[in-house]
Amino acid sequence: MPKSVLTSDVKEIVFVCEAGVGSSLMSVNSLKKKLKTANITDVSVVHLATARLPKDAKLVVCHKMIVKNARMRAPEAVVVGFNLFFNDPLFDKIVKAFAEGAKITEDA
Repeated sequence: MPKSVLTSDVKEIVFVCEAGVGSSLMSVNSLKKKLKTANITDVSVVHLATARLPKDAKLVVCHKMIVKNARMRAPEAVVVGFNLFFNDPLFDKIVKAFAEGAKITEDA
């Protein structure tokens, strides 16, 4: 059964990538902008290399290529993966879930 987390329980979205620089940083900024536009101010977005992913993270966003690694680093976290660094529909789904106070569920 896929894991899920209520957005009301998430105070920080951890956006991870392999090195912590580059294209993913632009995706982080895009997600931050989308949250701000939706007036969602009670959650922050941090950008880290996968190796620095805290084990107590609740919600992790990363490219689908590194989902398995992120799940190993933070086994209790809900880890969701995207395909596109720019305008991936996952980012809008995350913002919508926060706006509605809904759950975010990871893909099995």
